[in-house]
This record gives sequence, C-alpha cells and structure tokens, in this order.
Amino acid sequence: MHRFSVRFVGLLGLAFALTACDSLNPMDMFEKKRDEPLPGKRIAVLALDRGLQPDPSIAGMRVVLSEPYVNDSWTQYGGSPAHAMYHLSLGESPRRIWSSDVGAGSDDSRQLLAQPLVVNDTVYTMDALSVITAFDTERGRVRWRVDLDPDDEDDGFFGGGIAFDGGRLYVTTGFARVFALDAKTGETIWTQQVPTPMRAAPAVAAGRVFVVTLDNQTFALSADDGRRLWEHSGIQEITSLVGGASPAVSGSTVVVPYSSGEIVGLLAETGRPLWSDSLASVARADPLGDLAQIRGAPVVDRGIVFAISHSGRMVAIDLRQGLRAWEAEVGGIEMPWVGGDFLYVVTNDAQVICLTRRDGRIRWVQPLPRFKDPEDRTGPIAWSGAVLAGDGLIVAGSDGEAVSLSPYTGEVLGVIDLPGGITVAPVVAGNTLYFLTGGGSLLAMR
Repeated sequence: MHRFSVRFVGLLGLAFALTACDSLNPMDMFEKKRDEPLPGKRIAVLALDRGLQPDPSIAGMRVVLSEPYVNDSWTQYGGSPAHAMYHLSLGESPRRIWSSDVGAGSDDSRQLLAQPLVVNDTVYTMDALSVITAFDTERGRVRWRVDLDPDDEDDGFFGGGIAFDGGRLYVTTGFARVFALDAKTGETIWTQQVPTPMRAAPAVAAGRVFVVTLDNQTFALSADDGRRLWEHSGIQEITSLVGGASPAVSGSTVVVPYSSGEIVGLLAETGRPLWSDSLASVARADPLGDLAQIRGAPVVDRGIVFAISHSGRMVAIDLRQGLRAWEAEVGGIEMPWVGGDFLYVVTNDAQVICLTRRDGRIRWVQPLPRFKDPEDRTGPIAWSGAVLAGDGLIVAGSDGEAVSLSPYTGEVLGVIDLPGGITVAPVVAGNTLYFLTGGGSLLAMR
C-alpha cells in the first residue's frame, strides 16, 4: 500500500491577512515524521465538545480505495464539471519546487476565494482584486497577467472564480461581470453583465457557462459569445457566509446550490427545473445554525448528488429523479470528496469524517484543532479540503498548518507548517500539489 511518510493539506479558511511563502525552506516541509509524537495541542479533543461518532455496526468494515491515477489537469473548481476526482496520484515526499506571488490576498475588506487551475503546463490564478495570472508549471514564471477590475477601483468588489474549457478562461467577478479570456494571451474575447455580484467560480460544460449570483440567480451563458441562454431564480437569502459554491454538471443536468440551502436540478439546455430539495436547518444549538447555505460545491458521482449545508444536513440525491437516497446530520462548508465507496467531509466542528457512499453511515472520525489556544478557546481555525491524493487525505488550516490523514483509518500521518494560512482548497495535477495562501502566494510541491 502506497503511503507518504508525511502528508499535509489544503483549506478554504476564513482568516485574513496571512503571510507569504517566499522565505520557506523546502526541506522544512517534512521535518515532522509520522512516527514522531505530535504536540498535544495540535489535535486537541475538548471534553465539552459534542462531536460525531463512528457507527459501531460498521466498525469492522474495511475501507478500500482504487489505485491513484495521474490527473493531468484541474480545469474547474472541484477539478471537473461534476467535482468527482477520486484518488489522485502524488509522488513520494513532495518538496517545494517554486512559489510565486499571485497578487492581492485577503485582508479586512476582501477575501481570496478562487481556486487555482492547472491546464497542461500552465497554472491560472485569480487574486482578491480580480487580477488573472498565468504561470508556467515548471518554475512558476509569469506568462501573462490581466487586471479585470473596472477602472482599477477596489470598492469591495471581490470574489468569483475561474474555469477553463476549449482554450478559454471563464471568469466570474464581484463586480457582476463575466469574462471569457484567451487562455494563451489573457486577451478578452467577450464580457457579459449580470444583475448582482458573484462569489463562486463558474461551471462550464457542453458550450455553456453556468454562474450563480449573490441573490441566488443562475444564468446560463453561451460559451461562444456570452449571450444569455436562460436563467433560474432561487429563494433569496438576506444573510450568507463569505463565498459560494459552484454548480455541478453531469450529462444533461446542472445541479445548482443556493445560499438559502435550496439545491435544484435543472436541464442544462433550457434551465427547466427537474427537481428541488432543501438542506435547511435541523435542530442545532449554535447561533449560526440557521444559516442553511450550501457553501461546499455539490458532487455528482455515478448518478448520485452529494451535498452538505452549513446548517447540519448532508444528503445523497438521485440525479435524475431528485429522490433522497439518504440523509445524515452532518454540517460543513467544504466540498465532499468521493473515494470509491466512501465519502470524506470536513465538518463545522473541525472533524474529518469518512462515510459510506451507499447509506451515509460514519466509518471513522478524526478531530482537528479548533482553536490556536485550545485552553482559552481563542483563535478559531478554519479547515479546508479534504483532497485525496497519494494514499493521503490532505486538509489545511487557517493557522498555517496542513495535516495528512490516513483515508483508511483517519490516523494522523503528519503535520507540516505552511508559510501562512490557506484560504482555498488545494489542487493536485500532474503529480504536483498546489497551495494558495491567504497572503497571495502560490506554492507548488512535487
């Protein structure tokens, strides 16, 4: 069984003003070995915290995964239109090969939200001020850079993301415009205005670009020229978390998540509703429990949609009929990850859990640190991921630490320090792992 001696992780944190990584010594990345004891404060299990527990009826069930495969490209948020990437290949003991500055990072007025893309020999990023940069994958050198911010104004217009298809980059922005750029040069091919800003990246499939606005409207645009093909309106929500979830596309269906907790299946060609469901709040004790937003992108795998809301519901829905296969009382804001017959999820309570794909029963639970100072419960840590790569489950925290877990048992394989907190989930392509820090530094490890 292939494993790393040490692993780590990527996150979509909610912390701001994080440091850059140019001073990192690559040999420091794996100084904490798996057989070394981890400081107790890193995996603090607080007795007063009520957490999820494994299902004792499946305690003897063996977690089996397919062999890792080499993923050549990461073309959209979540890796592909359906967001199901399975078990990715990553070489033994990756080391930093380069780091580069992508531009503006997170601060008190904005957050870096866009996940990097990797296509062939190019990495594409979008900073917190809508600057798009193309880097070469070997050394991290800038190939081109384009500023899409209108009139170079920084009036709180942040958010959105990028997707690649057919030689073009499609960009959603916080100033309510969608762009199509030539992926080789960065030149603008077309632009389209939508009514309100966007926080989530677009999804692209079969000649259509699907974008979701802050007020829960979905627009399908022609990938060719940007013209509007159809639109759908969900339930409006006054309050929401920072960021949003990209739609998932599988075959003729686009699955759209909204900040109201509503999730809908639409016919990709016309926008006709096929089914709808709600992941609104179940009984919860915390004051934010009423926020039903689906913040983590839904995943479509073998005809089943997996989705999770902040308010404590995770569901499996039949893609064609919209019927629930199962429901679990699990809340989170990160995209579920499918690996074989199992799912991996980072919960609101800083637990990584492994569930059965078939019926949503919990196989194992691994708690992560919730606070930088667990005794005083100060300095909350936000975790992003998980990403299954090279026989390790990678998650990363806003405190600047990344953790690698065994996907089979949840055992902590290793902890490493990163030069700044991570604000978007990492990506893996071409046997290379990419972290993007909140400070705006892109780190490549191979």
